[in-house]
Amino acid sequence: MRSRTRHLFLTLTLSAVCCGYLPGQAATQAEPIRIKVVVVTMFERGEDTGDTPGEFQLWVEREHLDQILPLPAGYHHVRLNKDGVLGMVTGVGTAKAAASVMALGLDPRFDLSKAYWIVAGIGGGDPADVSVGSAVWADHVVDGDLAFEIDARQIPPGWPTGYVPLRKGTPYEQPANDLYGEMYTLNPALVGWAFHLTQDVPLADSDALRKSRTRFAGFPNALKPPFVARGDTLSAGTFWHGSKMDEWANEWTRYYTGGKGNYMVAAMEDSGTMQALTFLNQAGRVDLQRVLVLRTVSNYDREAPGVPAVDSLQEMVSGNYSAYLPALEAAQIVGDKVVRDLVEHWAQREATIPHVP
Repeated sequence: MRSRTRHLFLTLTLSAVCCGYLPGQAATQAEPIRIKVVVVTMFERGEDTGDTPGEFQLWVEREHLDQILPLPAGYHHVRLNKDGVLGMVTGVGTAKAAASVMALGLDPRFDLSKAYWIVAGIGGGDPADVSVGSAVWADHVVDGDLAFEIDARQIPPGWPTGYVPLRKGTPYEQPANDLYGEMYTLNPALVGWAFHLTQDVPLADSDALRKSRTRFAGFPNALKPPFVARGDTLSAGTFWHGSKMDEWANEWTRYYTGGKGNYMVAAMEDSGTMQALTFLNQAGRVDLQRVLVLRTVSNYDREAPGVPAVDSLQEMVSGNYSAYLPALEAAQIVGDKVVRDLVEHWAQREATIPHVP
């Protein structure tokens, strides 16, 4: 009996100590960092600063993303500034993008519940719609990987492509089904606001860009100086190129958007990023209505008239894009106008997603 009484006394004493300790322990835990904007870039060529830039470097230097925070479960560390703007590099391709965005989204150090996400990267543009150095705000992100495919040399007569939608037997068979993440629609009010805010932002032009444009006689939009547009992106892990593939990208986009979309620029990672953000939205970690995708045109996605597609592709094998640096500049300049507005009007933007009046 005495032993049982002593055991009960020790149990109650230990419980009292633990109950007194846990609140104190919780009080020492840091509050999550409230993030206002996440800038998502896909690659960096070397260091984050001071050398030949990739998509991240101009953001690091101009937004003063000086605080480095490790992201062990992601591709690259993240960087933060004093305004609550966080920048990340996902790594190239849909798999790395999805994994890195998910790693950030689940990281308990950050409160991303009210954060705006801006994907800011470069890609190949459709000369029917844009010129090199231009910028495109996306209404839709269409996945170009989820499909059946047969080799082009075995396409039946009458088929326009060897790509067939999943669970279909012929190209572009109706009705189109978006069951596996083939298409993501961004908040049209937010996209409209971002486009309205930035459509008159002057973009750099040069003799080199003018020379590149002149090769595309017969494409009025390709001959224009760089400008800001609103359209759609097609995201695929394969770096495709050529007029036949451009035709496929346009038709694939029209198919999955019910004829509403207009493919303008190709990318590799955006469907992976959008898939991760969709899952994080379901978990209450992010707000999918606060996501923007901005792609700027570093090169045309097809050969110029009179040039073999393979020769056009060879020009880019070593990364010799006709508007690489101008496209990086455009992504940062156009994207940062949105970032600055969100930060400077945070009292309003935190509570209410902006839209065109």
